Amino acid sequence: MQGSASTIGPPEGPTLSVTFFYYRNLSQAMAFYERVLGFTLAIDQGWSKIYRAAEGAHIGLVDETRGSHRAADVKPVQFAIRVPDVDRWHAWISGQNVANLSQLRTNDPLGIRAFVFDDPEGYQIEIQSALRPGA
Repeated sequence: MQGSASTIGPPEGPTLSVTFFYYRNLSQAMAFYERVLGFTLAIDQGWSKIYRAAEGAHIGLVDETRGSHRAADVKPVQFAIRVPDVDRWHAWISGQNVANLSQLRTNDPLGIRAFVFDDPEGYQIEIQSALRPGA
């Protein structure tokens, strides 16, 4: 069985990663990710907007009426963003009128300092900085 998938391994690795969230109000979500988080629109598919979050990592905002899934009230997912200075980010987000903003917390076992808040439709966002290399 020359060239079988089990012996040659997977094909060339990914060039882009997108996590999709589904929204009832796409324009409100777009404004939030652009204004509050400073993300840049990378791919505009009309009812799906893909924003660059970091090198090779993207978040897709999808109009629930057109996407594969529908928005739900319960959102058992968290979008985590690693930044160099979590204290400056907390100060910025504190002035942005976001829902469920937490205090800054240190998690020694994970080696991070972080806080959380919700986007306009309830997806939880965590912003964190590493306390030590490799954390």
